[in-house]
Amino acid sequence: MLYPIIPMYLQQVGYGTWAIGVLEGIAELVAGFSKIALGRLSDVYNRRLPFVQLGYFLSVVSRPLIGLTSYLGVIFTARSLDRIGKGIRGGARDAMLDDACEPEHRAEVFGFHRSMDTLGAVFGPLTALVFLYFRPADYKSLFLLSILPGLVALIIGFKLKEKSTNPLQVKPNAQKLSVKLKTYFLFYKTAPKGFLNWLGIFFVFALVNSSDMFLLLRAKESVVSEITVLQLYMWFNLCFALTSYPIGRISKHVGLKPTFQVGLICFSLSYFILASISPLSSTLILFLAFTVYGLYYAFTQGIVKTILLNQVNKESKASAIGLYEGLNSFGLLISNIVTGLCWYKFGAESVLWVIGFIVMLISLVLSFKKNKFN
Repeated sequence: MLYPIIPMYLQQVGYGTWAIGVLEGIAELVAGFSKIALGRLSDVYNRRLPFVQLGYFLSVVSRPLIGLTSYLGVIFTARSLDRIGKGIRGGARDAMLDDACEPEHRAEVFGFHRSMDTLGAVFGPLTALVFLYFRPADYKSLFLLSILPGLVALIIGFKLKEKSTNPLQVKPNAQKLSVKLKTYFLFYKTAPKGFLNWLGIFFVFALVNSSDMFLLLRAKESVVSEITVLQLYMWFNLCFALTSYPIGRISKHVGLKPTFQVGLICFSLSYFILASISPLSSTLILFLAFTVYGLYYAFTQGIVKTILLNQVNKESKASAIGLYEGLNSFGLLISNIVTGLCWYKFGAESVLWVIGFIVMLISLVLSFKKNKFN
């Protein structure tokens, strides 16, 4: 409900693309550190559900705060709390999902999870669309309205039951690890080589994969109506939701790496289309761009986690996902700040063309990596 509204709200209260880039980048970095540390903590204590519940709680209570003020400090704090919530729940939630399935069904399970998660990103903006139709640009009331579905999600979350994992049997050295925060960031020292190889590829991609908010701003530059921007965001998520699960199933037959490469190609094509549009372009071209971008998500989101979890043992699942998410967030910090500044200085077209070509190059390089990245 709120994600596509945030960039338009920030512009309404006077912030430009550079501020949006810095805000999103630093928020992602804060989330990244929490993902690394708390993913490790979840493995140390062999617990998942408390991390999941606390993470969703922080996101639900923090997001509405963004729309209650125009002060960047408060907006930054609220956005950071939201991302910390994501960091707390991310690794534990993915490990919890993985605990409930056989290894050969990982891609399907994560694809299905992304489909259901993304359906919420269809119905949420649809609610915002109806609201803004009757109350145009009333963003603050919309932020307050978002509390209601958040409370429903919390109630459902606290009714979940965790699979029995002997929670009182703390692993050796757990108390020592819980005191020394720095030890949570050292999983890479014992991680398998295959995991680290893939982690390097994903980190390079993160360095050019800036926030989706920039794509929404690009769409806003091309169409006057905020309603159309919301429709594009809903369409993108619908494409993602409808294709994520079947692509997860197909990946078992065609391979994880080729599936990921197709996703990178879709990413580049969507950026090329958005770089080519003008205020006179047909709205259909924008919908084509966001369709291809939805396919990029479907071809990569569940696949990335499946690839990484295939490389580690069951005792390190949350640590592996936490390290990936943390490095990914650090890459996004750099990418968002650089993209925001370059967007402001050189314009959207140049930025989108350059990013698209870099990602296409990453996909081509992967074609020559056979044995190291199995």
